Amino acid sequence: MKHEKLRKNSEFHLVYRRGRSFANNLLVLYVFKNRKNHINGVPFNRIGISVSKKVGKSVVRSRVKRLISESYRLNKDRYQEGYDFIIIARVSSHDKSYSEIEKALIHVFKKAGLVNDEKNTVKIN
Repeated sequence: MKHEKLRKNSEFHLVYRRGRSFANNLLVLYVFKNRKNHINGVPFNRIGISVSKKVGKSVVRSRVKRLISESYRLNKDRYQEGYDFIIIARVSSHDKSYSEIEKALIHVFKKAGLVNDEKNTVKIN
């Protein structure tokens, strides 16, 4: 949704300055706990994806962005809410498959301690 994206340069700079970073060989994750990320008392996450020109030409950069955003979309229910995330693709991510990007994304979120434990989660039907 529109309110779940970081778009402005000032929003990116706030996360870079005040957030924490976690990395692996494919991705870098910046995390900032944002108390303003609530609509009617329900917390949500905002995400920004950055892919440098060093990764490749525009077709490659767009592909990497799509892979990252799709793997985040399919797994966002597993992550804690109320945060701003910036995901930066490293140069080594230019020729990776979807499954490799997804593994790297989940790994970096686990490294940050933001993955909800499936054992303690209660699913309401």
